[in-house]
Amino acid sequence: MSRYLWYIGALLIFSCSTDLGNEPLSVSESNFEGKVEYIKNFGGSGEDTGQAIIQTSDGGYAILGFTNSVDGGILDKELEVNDYWLLKLDANGNLQWNKTYGGSKDDRGQSLVQTFDGGFALTGYAMSDDGDGSVNKGFHDNWILKLNASGEVEWEKSFGFSGHDHSYDILQTADGGFFFTGFLDITSARADGNTEKFNTLTRHGVGEFWGTKIDDKGSLQWRGYFGGTNNDRSHAVVPSEDGGFVMAGFSESDDFDISSTRGSYDFWLVKVDALGNFVWERSFGGTGIEISYDIANTMDGGYVVAGNTFSTDGDIGENKGESDIWLVKVDASGKLVWERTYGGSGFDAAQAVIASKDGGYYVLGNSKSTDQDATENAGENDIWLIKTDGSGNLVWQKSFGGSSIDFGFDLVESADGSIVLVGETISPDFLEISNKGKSDLVLVKLR
Repeated sequence: MSRYLWYIGALLIFSCSTDLGNEPLSVSESNFEGKVEYIKNFGGSGEDTGQAIIQTSDGGYAILGFTNSVDGGILDKELEVNDYWLLKLDANGNLQWNKTYGGSKDDRGQSLVQTFDGGFALTGYAMSDDGDGSVNKGFHDNWILKLNASGEVEWEKSFGFSGHDHSYDILQTADGGFFFTGFLDITSARADGNTEKFNTLTRHGVGEFWGTKIDDKGSLQWRGYFGGTNNDRSHAVVPSEDGGFVMAGFSESDDFDISSTRGSYDFWLVKVDALGNFVWERSFGGTGIEISYDIANTMDGGYVVAGNTFSTDGDIGENKGESDIWLVKVDASGKLVWERTYGGSGFDAAQAVIASKDGGYYVLGNSKSTDQDATENAGENDIWLIKTDGSGNLVWQKSFGGSSIDFGFDLVESADGSIVLVGETISPDFLEISNKGKSDLVLVKLR
C-alpha cells in the first residue's frame, strides 16, 4: 500500500507509498527512542479497520480504511455493510472528523493521498452503484473519489469490468492527475470483449497488474496490463526519478511479460514510463511463496520492497521459520542489491515499508513469533514494527497486541521524527485501550 510528500524538482508527485523529502539524519539527530506516546482506537460495534495513513499539511493525520459499523463514532451510515472510512486527526491524534463513502454493497478503502489543493483522493474497490457510487460494472470495481479538505465529494469514478477488479495504491502526478494500481480480473475482462493492450489481452490468464492514469477530473488517460497466464497482482506503486512508475506485488506466472521466475509466487516489480509503456520487470524469490505488499523509494534512487517469504532457497539467504518478513533492496534498474529476512519460528509478514530520515527503513507488519528476531508476543498475531539501518541490518523491533489477532497495515514518519502506525485489533486487552466492537481501527504513536 505506498504515503508521504516526495520529490520536489523536475517531477513533483505525491505518493502514498513513499517518504523521502528530507536530508538523512543521523541516529543521534533523530532522537527517536521508540517509546509509546499514545495508543488510540476508533470504531463502532461492528468491524472497523485502518488501511493507510498520511501526515497532512496542517501537521495532523488522515487515515483511510473501511467500516460496517453504524454506531459509536460512525454516524453517517445506516447499513451494516463495508464503506470507505476516512478519519481526520489533529497533530495529537484527536479526531477532528470522520466520514464514510459507499452504497448498499461491499466498498473497501485502501489508500489515500492529500492533493495539491489540500483535499484528498481515495482509492480502493467497491461493489456499490448507489449511494455515493454511480456506476459498477460487476462485483468489485476500482473506485476513486476526489474530496475537498472537509471530506466532501467533488467527484467519483469507477473503473472495471464484470469481475473482481481491485485498486490498492494511489499517487498524484505532477499534472494534477492520478495514477493508481491493483489487479484486473482478466477472465471477466476477456468475457466482456475487451481488446486493449494491442489486441493481446485475450492471451493472458487469471489476473494482471493494472496501472491506470487519470486526469484531475477523473477521466481516463491510459491504462496498462502486465502479467502472464496465472495470477499476478500489484499492491503498491511509487514514482521513479525519470517520471515513470514502479509497481510491486506478486506473480504466479512464468510467461508473457514475466521472465526469470524463481518459484510458486515471486515478488514482481514492473517499471513503466510516464505514458505507461513497459520499461522493465524483475522477479525475486525462491521455490516457495513470496508476496510483496509495499514499495518505497530509497535515497540513492533505488527501491526497497517488503512482504513475506516461505522459501529457503533462491534469492532468500536465510529462513527463520514458517514465514519471514522479507525486505529486498534494488537499484534504479531493478537489480538486486541486498535482501534480508526478519522473524522467528512462527508466521511473520510485512505490510508496509518506508525510508526513514536517518537513512534506514521502517517495516510494519505482524508476527506470531516469540524467538529469534521477535522477542515478545501477547497472543496470536501482534502488530510488529522493525527498524533497520541503510543496509537492512536490524536495529530494533517492537510488538503491540493483545490476546487475539492484531494487524499493522501502514505507518508514517512525521516531520518531528515520530512514528505513527495504523492497523486493526480484535483483542479485548490491547494494551491501553478498551475494544469498541468486533474489530477496531488502532493507532499507535511512538517518539
